[in-house]
Amino acid sequence: MAARPMSRMLRRVLRSSVRSCSSGAPVTQPRPGEPSQSAAEELSRRRQFLREHAAPFSAFLTDSFGRHHSYLRISLTEKCNLRCQYCMPEEGVPLTPKADLLTTEEILTLARLFVKEGVDKIRLTGGEPLIRPDVVDIVAQLHRLEGLRTIGVTTNGINLARLLPQLQKAGLSAINISLDTLVPAKFEFIVRRKGFHKVMEGIHKAIELGYSPVKVNCVVMRGLNEDELLDFVALTEGLPLDVRFIEYMPFDGNKWNVKKMVSYKEMLDTLRQQWPELEKLPEEESSTAKTFRVPGFRGQLSFITSMSEHFCGTCNRLRITADGNLKVCLFGNSEVSLRDHLRAGASEEELLGIIGAAVGRKKRQHAGMFSISQMKNRPMILIGG
Repeated sequence: MAARPMSRMLRRVLRSSVRSCSSGAPVTQPRPGEPSQSAAEELSRRRQFLREHAAPFSAFLTDSFGRHHSYLRISLTEKCNLRCQYCMPEEGVPLTPKADLLTTEEILTLARLFVKEGVDKIRLTGGEPLIRPDVVDIVAQLHRLEGLRTIGVTTNGINLARLLPQLQKAGLSAINISLDTLVPAKFEFIVRRKGFHKVMEGIHKAIELGYSPVKVNCVVMRGLNEDELLDFVALTEGLPLDVRFIEYMPFDGNKWNVKKMVSYKEMLDTLRQQWPELEKLPEEESSTAKTFRVPGFRGQLSFITSMSEHFCGTCNRLRITADGNLKVCLFGNSEVSLRDHLRAGASEEELLGIIGAAVGRKKRQHAGMFSISQMKNRPMILIGG
């Protein structure tokens, strides 16, 4: 079964754009396929070394099941310049008054505290983080934190091409770009706005500047875009992309229905009909993704299986919402306001006690997709992904 003409056209556009670039860091092409067994053995040796040489991890960021939370996601804003169906209710959401949102200094204060306790990766989310006027400065300030190894951003890509050179210079090291279709008209239907070509421009700007892989997040919804799986994977043939297929998840106002959800196994079966040689790649510890590659392809593809095969047992993520609440689970409705304690003058020790108590209450796993769909939780846009 051949990829559709739209996909071929997009691949040609992206390839020619990348070839014609005369500036930016060179793109390093990953090796297309060490034997899986050899790669798995190397990963196992690396994990063993890290276990033997690891420094003691913060008790405040360790839950009652022994999970170490070294990854913090910070939402910079509740606002967005798109209206994606799975993220925001059609009627919009009531926004938090500006005075109740975290200030830049409060964001940096909390980031310093978490990094001091062992967080080594921070991802900036939203809303759409790149509409925040001081996002470049926030990245630059985070980049100065000793012990922070990765600063990432999850973006819809609309403003990415314009801002990425500045963000890279400030210290941005990882990029996830949301793109749920390769058909411009369908893009407008899903996100209720124009902007498809700006997103594509952002993707090839990231490739031009040497980001590898560039992660592309695709929420798969039955009857909407599950017919484009092959087209997305075809893009990885010549481009350093990690196309991440995300199972449709229930949040307030997104009209989730199990019939709309396409499971990881169903998607994998579809892809293996086209590429039976699809190979599984080793998983990093605490990874949320099951990763595969078509042998000989430059990029790879992943599945985020939150609904059909949860990965709660190795979860290392915490979230801070734009209004300053700490969420220890994406699907949980338990939150604690760090903003209120900060503004009440809490000391660092008091804040750590509050954070540690919240982390200590984290459950072994989420409640399951049917229970989650009945629970009260924020819309995705007010959580920050």
